[in-house]
Amino acid sequence: HRDLNISLMTSAFLTVILTFFLSFFYLRGISVTEFQNIGFRLGYFSPWLAAAIGIIDGIFMGLIAEYYTNDAYHPTKELSEFAKGGPAIVITKGLALGMESVLLPVFLLMLGILVSFEIAGLYGVAMAALGMLSFVATTVSVDSYGPIADNAGGISEMSKLPPEVREITDKLDSVGNTTAAIGKGFAIGSAALAALALFASFIYSQAGPGDGGVGHLESILILNMIDSRTIAGAIFGAALPFFFSSFLINAVVNAANKMVDEVRRQFREIPGLMEGTADPDYERCIRISSEGSLSQIKFPALIATLTPIISGLLLGPNFVGGLLIGTTLSGVMLAIFTANSGGAWDNAKKRIESGGVEGEGKGTDAHKAAIVGDTVGDPLKDTVGPSLDILIKIMAVTALITVSIFKVYHLF
Repeated sequence: HRDLNISLMTSAFLTVILTFFLSFFYLRGISVTEFQNIGFRLGYFSPWLAAAIGIIDGIFMGLIAEYYTNDAYHPTKELSEFAKGGPAIVITKGLALGMESVLLPVFLLMLGILVSFEIAGLYGVAMAALGMLSFVATTVSVDSYGPIADNAGGISEMSKLPPEVREITDKLDSVGNTTAAIGKGFAIGSAALAALALFASFIYSQAGPGDGGVGHLESILILNMIDSRTIAGAIFGAALPFFFSSFLINAVVNAANKMVDEVRRQFREIPGLMEGTADPDYERCIRISSEGSLSQIKFPALIATLTPIISGLLLGPNFVGGLLIGTTLSGVMLAIFTANSGGAWDNAKKRIESGGVEGEGKGTDAHKAAIVGDTVGDPLKDTVGPSLDILIKIMAVTALITVSIFKVYHLF
């Protein structure tokens, strides 16, 4: 775990240094007056500082995710202790943990937006998002550590390797759950910052030729929040991530239900399977999972792409502006909540299995309760959380591309 964190910090440090030299090299010939006209308060240092703020923001969001999901820290330790009270207690406690974990990352995002905007305007906010994404190769590699360790554990169990092997892979998987939460922290933060920059572009693209240039951005980038269409759009947008998530969770539930039916069928119909003398039909189970995931993603994809277009053609750009605000705010909160709750449930189960809870272990009532919590958390952290980041970005990009149409052509 320490090695993974070192690689992340090293990558961030190198990115900060390289960004400084790039900022100096490309902007050194611009005069102070020109910098002031475009809102760069600190000259050619402005983009670099904004990017550095994004990097620092992302690192701290990752550390907060680690605190709430790593079984070495109090929240997940406490959750594993609450598993003694049964499934209802552990699920309720996990929900409370996830809700609590939303505040600090959002506070960091708030600070990042305010400071980066103060340094370099909206360009600074975009640079902060770029800063979070600038060492994405490292965050993706760290994020992919979890599934690799998880699959290694499954293979070791199916291969009937010694129990010690499974214990090692479980420890690796526990670290993987935390690194996945850290990666999701970066993804959520960058989605929020990028959505703000795209939203500003959406508003700016509605400006006419006589509305001023770059130096008049603040007078152009105004959205009337008291307007009924803007408020209505924000309310509708806030509900959209929940509606979107319901389809994703239903897709998981439907595929899982088919899988359970298939496993029961194989136990009934394949002689010797229960005794372990025959092999199951793995291919059939894999096909159910693959077909379910591909067939049931269509409707959520249509929600993300068509909602801004249809809303714009019906109610115009103000409604879509509110829609983007509501979706971004609601989606960011929900993504953080689902990622951290799911990771904490998973690692609480791992802690019980490793003997971290006194008097508890595999097969005990507390372990069974933690398994229920982990099963509830898996679709939240692995399906809902990552998908909401994509929903936010796709809706903002789609609205930006099509605003020139529904600015002119809308029914109401």
